[in-house]
Amino acid sequence: MIRAESKASRYTTEFSNGTAHGISDLGRERGGQGEGFPPHDLLEAALAACMNMTVRMYAEHHGIPIGTVSTTVTTEGGAEETVLRCQVEIEGDLDEATRTKLQQVARRCPVRMALSKPIRFID
Repeated sequence: MIRAESKASRYTTEFSNGTAHGISDLGRERGGQGEGFPPHDLLEAALAACMNMTVRMYAEHHGIPIGTVSTTVTTEGGAEETVLRCQVEIEGDLDEATRTKLQQVARRCPVRMALSKPIRFID
């Protein structure tokens, strides 16, 4: 569970899961102070971090030596659809089959799987 609470600055919002804390805000061009990540960036960050961790966990579990994993997620929005464009780069001396497998593993991270299903909101 995440709880978000407004702060003194116009749109600055602190969020927490009870252990870790973060700040979200809008940029100055949108009326905020630029003190934290804009909300859409947080969505991209959640997906990028999950894909990154999933690759690293799989590699560790299967004894696959890898270097740095870099994941980039960008959002492209249209009137009918939101597209999350994902790119995973894995450093290491890997054969093509292993690199392909790790790319497939990244696509099965829990956040991506959740975002791939129909989503309902309960207020």
